[in-house]
Amino acid sequence: MAKRLLDVAVIVVATAIAIAVALWVTPMQTVEAVGQTVRVGATQPSLSWSGLSWSGPGEVDLFGQELPTTIEFSGPIRPRLELTDLQLTGQLTDLAGPDSDESARSAAQQELTDALVSGWRNYLILQVLIVAAVTVLLLGAIAGWQRRSLKPSIAFVAVGALFAVAVNVGAFVSTAFSTTDQLRGIDSLASLVGAAPAAVAAPRETPTGVAGKVVVIGDSTAAGIGNPALAAPTREDSACERTSGSFAVALDRSTGWEVANLACSSATIREGLLGDQERGGDEVPPQLPRALADAPGALIISVGANDVRWSQMIGLCATLPDCGGAATDAYFRQQLSVFTRDYLVLLTQLRSLPNPPTVVINQYYDPLSDDTACVRDLGITEEKEKVLRGWLQSLNTVLAEGARASSFQTALPSFAGHGVCSTAPFVQSIDGAAPLHPTTAGGLAIALADQAALLESGFR
Repeated sequence: MAKRLLDVAVIVVATAIAIAVALWVTPMQTVEAVGQTVRVGATQPSLSWSGLSWSGPGEVDLFGQELPTTIEFSGPIRPRLELTDLQLTGQLTDLAGPDSDESARSAAQQELTDALVSGWRNYLILQVLIVAAVTVLLLGAIAGWQRRSLKPSIAFVAVGALFAVAVNVGAFVSTAFSTTDQLRGIDSLASLVGAAPAAVAAPRETPTGVAGKVVVIGDSTAAGIGNPALAAPTREDSACERTSGSFAVALDRSTGWEVANLACSSATIREGLLGDQERGGDEVPPQLPRALADAPGALIISVGANDVRWSQMIGLCATLPDCGGAATDAYFRQQLSVFTRDYLVLLTQLRSLPNPPTVVINQYYDPLSDDTACVRDLGITEEKEKVLRGWLQSLNTVLAEGARASSFQTALPSFAGHGVCSTAPFVQSIDGAAPLHPTTAGGLAIALADQAALLESGFR
C-alpha cells in the first residue's frame, strides 16, 4: 500500500513538472494572414494568493512591449501573440481601411481569425505531446533508478503519462479550446490591444511618389522650435512653430532634394498625424493624409515624445526625490503602452498604402549625453539621469522595433559630445526658448542621419 501511495505521489509531482516544462518550452507557432506575420503561443499561468488565476487577458508582444489584450479569456492558459512582420498586401489594405469594401474587409478578417485559431490549436496539440514526452522521460528515469523490471516499468510509465495528459487536458487545454470562439471575434490586431481607430484614414488611392521629394511629419523636434524663424512663414508655420533651424530645412539645403515640413509642435499620433490638432486657435489638418497627397518619394516621421509626455517626465524626474520609483515608472510605462498601440495603427496605415513612399522613422537623441554638471542644480542627479536614459531607450526600442516589423528605415542621430552642458551643444539650454530641443546644429545632425538612412534605402 505504501509503495502505491509513493507511486501516486511520484506521478503527481512528475505531472506538475511536465506541465510546467511544456508551457516553458513549447515553441510559438508562426502564422501568416493579411500581410501580418504573427507568432501564437501561451502566457504563463498567473498566480495569486488564492492560487491559479482562472480568467484574465491574454498578451500581445508588440514592438518590445507586453500589452494585455482587450479580451478576457477563460482558463489558466491564455493566448500570447507576437507581431513580427507587416507586409504590404491587398488584404492588409482591406483590413486597415474602414472605408474598404465590406465583403473584402470581411474576407480579410476571416483570414486573420482563421490563422490565429489554427496557430492556437497547433500550439495546444504540441503542448500536450510535450507533456506526454516529458512525463515518460521523468518516470522512465525514476523506474530505472528504482531498478524495476521491464513490465512494471512500462505499466508505471504508461499510467503516469496517461494521468499527466488527462490532467493537462482537463485542467488546462479544455478551457483553452474555448479561446477559439473569442479569437474569431477579432477584426484586427489593433482592436485586440485596444488601439483607438485613426480619426482620418490614409487615402485608399495615393499618387506615385516623386523622386527627390521628401515630406517631414511629426512633432516639435521636427518643427525645430526655439530656433530662428522662417523667412516668410505662413500662418500655419507660425502656429506650429516651424523654424529655419529644423532638420527639414537643413536636409533641403544640404541635398538636391525638395523637402517640405508639415511637422507641428505638440503633435502626437492621434492629434497631429492621424487627427486634427488645435494650435493657436486654428485647427491644423492631419499631417499624414496631407503628406501622402503631396506624392513624396520619401516620408520622414518624428513622433513619440509628446505621446509619452517626455518633457513632463523630465520635469517630474527633476522635482521628485523618487524619480524612477514604482509610481513614476508605472506612469511612464502606461503612456508608452498607449503610444505603442497608436504606433501600430500608424504603421498599419502606412503598410497598407498601394503606392508607399520610402519611410524613415526617427529615433530620439540623448540631450544629457556626456557632462551633465549644469543640470545638477535642477535636481537631476546621476541616478536620475540613468532613469531618464532608460525611459528614452524604451521609447526608442518601440520606434525601432515597429520600423523593423514594417520594413522601414530608422535614423538615430548622435549628439555625443554635444549634450546640454557641452561647450558646443546640439540642444538648447535649460533656460532657452525650447529647453533640450535641437539647436540649428542639432537639426543638421538629425538631417545627416536621415540623409544616410534614405541613401541606404536606395532613395535618390
